[in-house]
Amino acid sequence: MKAATRQRWISLAAAAVSLALIGQTALASAPSVAPETTASNPFPALPSGLPDLPSLGEVMQRDLRTGLAINGFDPVSYRLGAKPAAGRAEYELIQDRFVWRFASQANLEAFRDAPEVYMPAFGGFDPTGVANGVAVDSDPSQFAVIGSRLFLFRSAANRQRFLQNAGLLAQAESRWNAVLRFVAR
Repeated sequence: MKAATRQRWISLAAAAVSLALIGQTALASAPSVAPETTASNPFPALPSGLPDLPSLGEVMQRDLRTGLAINGFDPVSYRLGAKPAAGRAEYELIQDRFVWRFASQANLEAFRDAPEVYMPAFGGFDPTGVANGVAVDSDPSQFAVIGSRLFLFRSAANRQRFLQNAGLLAQAESRWNAVLRFVAR
């Protein structure tokens, strides 16, 4: 080993030792306060009453800033009128770790009784994206109710394409499980 290389190794080792000593000193001088965890709130420093943090394998699209499923729109309202209604904070329900909002108490109770009827297909992701093998966030104002299923789309063009091409639904259904493995929120 050349002298210059040996000198470089010695200086790197000395720097590492000094950083380790500084880190130990800083940790020793910091007050040791254990974060408070409970069975209902396993995450330290989060106030109680909040839904769980997003985790790998979630199957529903939600707004990452607010935690609301389908951006706070009332999932029951898609079947009641020409356009969806925004949910209200006083009619909120946490179902399967997702925060759902409703326009009325009646809608909340209908959803609570049969959530599988009102939840959007493909977790609220755009079915044209799912047909292509990717999870594409949707715009809850772009939707179609086909039979008993609610589909949300990214754009009006995707909605139109899906409605005109019946094969896209079959493609999306065959690829959903593969797409689901890569959904991480």
